This record gives sequence, structure tokens and C-alpha cells, in this order.
Amino acid sequence: MTRIGGDVVVETLRALGADTVFGLPGQHALGLFEALRRAGDLRVVSSRVENNLAFAADGYARARLAADPHGPVPVTPMIVSTGPGALLTLASLQESRAASVPVLGISSQIPVAGLGGGRHGYLHELPDQQASFRDIVKSVHVVRSVSQLPTALCEAWTSAATAPYGPVWVEIPQDVLLASTTLPPLTVVPAEVKQLEPLPELVAEAAELLGSAENPVILAGGGALRSGASDELRRLAEALRAPVVSTFGGKGVFAWDHELSAQSWLEDWYTTEFLADADVLLVLGSGLGELSSNYREFAPRGRIVQVEADLGKLESNYPALGLHADVRLTLRALLDRLRPRPADGRAETAVKDLLARVASRLDSQPLDVERKLIEDVRAALPEGTQTFWDMTIAAYWAWSAWNPDGAPIHTAQGAGGLGYGLPGALGAAAAGVRALAVSGDGGAMYGLAELATAVQHDLDVTWLVIDDGGYGILREYLTGAFGQTTATELPRPDFVALAESFGIPARQSTVDSIRADLAEALRTPGPSVVVLPAVLKMFAPTHLEHS
Repeated sequence: MTRIGGDVVVETLRALGADTVFGLPGQHALGLFEALRRAGDLRVVSSRVENNLAFAADGYARARLAADPHGPVPVTPMIVSTGPGALLTLASLQESRAASVPVLGISSQIPVAGLGGGRHGYLHELPDQQASFRDIVKSVHVVRSVSQLPTALCEAWTSAATAPYGPVWVEIPQDVLLASTTLPPLTVVPAEVKQLEPLPELVAEAAELLGSAENPVILAGGGALRSGASDELRRLAEALRAPVVSTFGGKGVFAWDHELSAQSWLEDWYTTEFLADADVLLVLGSGLGELSSNYREFAPRGRIVQVEADLGKLESNYPALGLHADVRLTLRALLDRLRPRPADGRAETAVKDLLARVASRLDSQPLDVERKLIEDVRAALPEGTQTFWDMTIAAYWAWSAWNPDGAPIHTAQGAGGLGYGLPGALGAAAAGVRALAVSGDGGAMYGLAELATAVQHDLDVTWLVIDDGGYGILREYLTGAFGQTTATELPRPDFVALAESFGIPARQSTVDSIRADLAEALRTPGPSVVVLPAVLKMFAPTHLEHS
């Protein structure tokens, strides 16, 4: 059997550690899919639309990171064809970049002779396809011969797996994938990922600030979660007697019910002021962006120490003592320098007082349905179920209110695009993880075709569709700003009948029965669907109280 460039790609991916690839065939990628068929030992998970394929690869990587934060970085290959297929992945890769998810995007290309021209008339030809990806992914790699394949893929893999993690892009021309090769079979392709160690002098300065602080507080972000720093964070918080607030992307890195856990109510002014009152705020793996700063209203009155693997995020929003480093490695270095403080109860009392004020604020608003829904969904989940949330009102609640202990939460709040929930959960299920997807009816329409994917691969996913007849959060925004709404009210299918037409068990629920209905669906092997007709509301905007 003549070996071709596609075989070299498959051998390299296997040697780098891949066992699953997400792929959707196309004319220019035939050589690669034939190589996958011939190899037989790399599982191929398909989808119906390329953007959903990329979301699924993202969900696979997130699920594996959550399940084993100290294992090898789960770089996840995703293969599409050139032109329209490649471009459909852009919005999904934007989410992966914003959320630091290690996806290895591989696109076929037109033949080498046509690269960079845009005038040859090849099907799917673009003048400069890589330019579309350059500002979205971490790095772009273009291959022009079979001999370049192993090194290019290894460099891309290393880029994706180096903190901060993120998506990368490799383009391989059609004739390279089909070209015969005399390269020997590849079994060893070493990818050396450099650890991002903190500078000792900066660690010493940070330890001095934290050790002398009277009211230290920790803000734990997604970088802390991805670095697997839960144990080190707990030890540092207990040594400093410092309350810990988790960002929406960092939920789960610190135990929800720990006596020092101030949880995640970042859109509540009480929490914003709690962070601002710290004389030293230790920010771990967060750029203090729009959501984490309560839409830029956060105004610190003390010093900030910021630990961040993404160099561009250091002091990008607030002045700080910035440590460009991996969070886990930095916390270990700080623990070697800090002496534990005796527990005097002050921090625990401050946390209890904060959470009581948040609860009182919510109690003053008619939000019983929304709060009960989050509690019921959480209570229905078996231990270890991972959840994937679309941009829907229930997800906005989950950002703040979800208890992630034993039920890790993944959302599309990195880039904020619609359609993430179902394909993300399908990717997790492909990783062997029990998964729940939550969508509104508007976001659900983006991924309906993937019900076929769930059936095709028999993926253990329960999909909760909260049907409020439109784009619910946009309805609230428009009505709040202008007193009326435009283009938010949507016709939609009978989701239960549609799921059943795929042979998927489905049921319609109510706000009173959702806990039992969802629990039953989660016990059902394979895909299942639960539809909840409900119009939810958000809690009152913080700025109204603040003003």
C-alpha cells in the first residue's frame, strides 16, 4: 500500500498522543480521511456542521481537562476542508481562544501551486485563508511538502499545549495529503511543552505584599482552573485566611461550600465592593475583563497582584504587580515563602456576611422560579456530570449561582456566541464523560442537526431546552433599554416531536417537575431531550442599586 501525506499526518497525531479526532470530510481532505480509515486506531467523531464540530472538539478538551487537570494537556485535533468548511469554524475557535482551550484545527487546502494567489479558479479557493485565522488562533502553520508535516504538527501541538492553552491552525494542501512518500512510519514525535515558571524576585515581592496584608482576598479565574491549582489554592487561602471569589470561568477551582468561599456573584455590587476593599487582591488566571470587573465598575482601593499565563493580559485593565507565569507553579512558590496565619474568624465572618447580603438582595426580587430552577437542575445531576451551557438566561444565572463541585460547568461566556451547549456536551460525551447541555430555544436552533450526531455515535448526552419563544436575554436587554423589542420573537419546532423523530427519548417538563424529569432523562443511556417551557428573568442590574 503506497503511503501518502495523509498517513504521515495520522502517524504524527498518534505519536503526539491523539486517540480521537473530530472530522468532517471535504473534497480537498480526501487523502487525510482515507489515511484515517486505513490506520483504524484513531477514532473519528463527526458532526453535521463545521462550527459544531469545532465546538465539540472544544467540549472534548474541556471535559478531559476537568476530569484530569494534572494529566497531559488534551490537545484535540479537529479536521475540516478548505474554504467554506474552514471558515465556518471561526466563531467556535474564537470561543476556544477566549476560554484557552487546546484545539488543533487542521484544514486541507487547494494545491500548493495555488496558495496565496486567489486567481487560479480552484474550488474553495481564497486569496489568503490563513489571514482569516491569524488573529483568532494562537499560531498558524502552513505546510508545503510532506517532509514538513511532522515538524509543523509538532510545533502546532506544542503551541496549543503551552500555557495559556489555545486553538492553533494547520493548513495542508490537497496534493501534499495525496502525495506518495518514502518517509519511514513515525512512532516518536516529541513535543516539549515549556513550563511557565515565575521569576523568583517577583515571587518574593508578591509574598511580601500578601504576608503583610491585613485584608487579603483572592480572585480565582479560569487560568487557575486550567492549571490544576485547586489544592495549592486551598492551601494558600487557608494559610493567608483569605476569602476566595471565583470568576465565571474559574468556577470549581475552589470548593463552593468552603468556609472561605465567597462563591461567584460577580455581577452583584456587594461582591464588587468586597473585592475592591481588599488591601491586597491576588488575581489568579484572570485578565479582569468585562465580566470579572462587573462591566468595568470594579475600582480597587488596594494593591493587585496578578498571576497570568497570557502576557498580553498582564495589567491590561488594572495596574498590578504582574507575574507572567503558570498559576499552579506560582502558588507553590508562594507557599514556600508564606507563614500560615492563625484562624481568627474574621475572614469567615466576612464571607458569611457577603453571602447573606447577596441572598437578601435576591430575596427582595420576585425570582423564586429562576432560583429554584438552578437548584433543581443541580440536584438532578449524578456526581461527575459535566454541564455545557449556551448563552441563555439560565446560563447567566448559572455563572453566578451554580455549585460546580462534582458538576463542572462549561459555558460560552469566553466569546459569547450562540450554539455552544449541545455540541460542547457531545464532545464531552465522546471523551467518556456524562454530560448535560442547556440551551434556550433560540440557541437550540443552531445545533438541531447534531441530534443526528448524537444518535450516530450513541453519545450519552441529555439536552435541556428552555423554551421561552425567542432570544430571551436579548428581549430583556432591548426592552430594558428601549421599552420594546425587535426581532427576538421566534417560531420554533415541537422539540419533543423533533427529537423523537431521530429516535431520541424526549419529554416536556414543567417548573414543578423538572428535577424528576431531568433526573430520569439523565438515567437513560444515550441521548435524551427534556423541554421546559418557561420565561425566565434576570436579577436586577447592579448599577440600579449602586446608583
